[in-house]
Amino acid sequence: MLEVLNEINSVLWGTPSLLLLFGTGVVLTLLLKGIQFTRLKYAFKLAFTREGRATDDSEGDVSNFKALMTGLAATIGNGNIAGIATAITLGGPGAIFWMWIVGLLGMATKYAEALLAMKYRKKNANGEYSSGPMYYIEYGLGRKYKWLAILFAIFGAFAAFGIGNSVQSNTIASVMKDSFGVNEIVTGVILAALTALIVFGGIQRISTVASFFVPIMAFLYISGSLIILFINYDQIIPAFETIFHYAFNPVAAAGGFAGILVMDAIKNGVARGIFSNEAGLGTAALIAGNAKTDHPVKQALVAMTGTFIVTIIVCTMTGLVLIITGFWDTTGGLLSGVAHDPALEGGALTSAAFASVLGTAGEYIVAFSVIFFGFSTIVGWYVYGEKCFEYIVGTKGIMSYRAIYILACGIGAAANLTTVWAFADMANALMMIPNLIGLILLRKVIVADTEDFFANHYKKTIKP
Repeated sequence: MLEVLNEINSVLWGTPSLLLLFGTGVVLTLLLKGIQFTRLKYAFKLAFTREGRATDDSEGDVSNFKALMTGLAATIGNGNIAGIATAITLGGPGAIFWMWIVGLLGMATKYAEALLAMKYRKKNANGEYSSGPMYYIEYGLGRKYKWLAILFAIFGAFAAFGIGNSVQSNTIASVMKDSFGVNEIVTGVILAALTALIVFGGIQRISTVASFFVPIMAFLYISGSLIILFINYDQIIPAFETIFHYAFNPVAAAGGFAGILVMDAIKNGVARGIFSNEAGLGTAALIAGNAKTDHPVKQALVAMTGTFIVTIIVCTMTGLVLIITGFWDTTGGLLSGVAHDPALEGGALTSAAFASVLGTAGEYIVAFSVIFFGFSTIVGWYVYGEKCFEYIVGTKGIMSYRAIYILACGIGAAANLTTVWAFADMANALMMIPNLIGLILLRKVIVADTEDFFANHYKKTIKP
């Protein structure tokens, strides 16, 4: 199965897909006049201050903040811990640079996804809003494109079991065994039970849980990273130099190590970058439509901040710690001079890097971060999967989907890590392609709504 998945991924993540991803980000950045840079301050203001609170005439299910936290719950996951470790070990330190590029361009992409989600959202049979690429493809482009909308929904409902479920439960189970000696099956059963408790409470309970846990877990992980960087402050600039150097130069072969090509850095940086911030996958659109707001652009700006937080802050922290401590080197220290177990991978590698500086405390910081990051992602991604499943079969089959999702959570804990990650990469690409096609075809709508907001509504939202 792994060989088949790798063969599929070599095609899905080939040059055409990378060009489509980068091209969409570049086109939207140019058409929106660099909105991710020029309006970033205002976007954070909408997300975290009274400025972004819903007005009396706002429609939706949850606040801007809760929508952002639910999105971050699904996004800030083990892709930021285990995924970045995997990107660096397979693509070298240069993968971080390409992850930044994907993140910065992806901010415009995620902005566009959220804007269209708000514009074309629909109320379902339960009175809640449903949104996502399938809705803006069908209603924005017309019914002749419904086949593309259906494809996205199928891929999204399927992908939830990989990127948002089994990858997370697998990483949590691995850390629970390494750090606390808990059997993978026991961890799987506990995760399945907790997931059931929350997802059966619907979007309101999920968003409430996310709003509580996300800020806490992000603070815990970032604080641990900052302590390590502070202790090794003299290595920060060399670490950045290493990233920039290997972004354009191969990692030389040494001993039995075959080396890492620049294309490996690009491929892994892009793939793990997308896995960590999900820009281009269309997932932002699946939750953005539930937000209470009086204009689509407001929620689009809020959603855009999520990519900045995840990629530019959290993922960079992980990358710098791995490079500074020398744990990016899969030769066991032959290249970096820092001896360590070359068999370490994923979350275990990041945990070892933290422990090398902070001792047991570092190991526990990563362990608890993996647990909370991963669990919040499982819960947050359930919303995504449900929205896609609902589009295909309606609200009547939701209970069955919940049951299967919960079962997959338990099974994923004992699955093979390499196979799980390969499956997740495939699912990401399958979601990305129809979504990016939809964004490109709807670019004029995105630009028109953005210009309307800043010409006719923006000044009204800013107090004199």
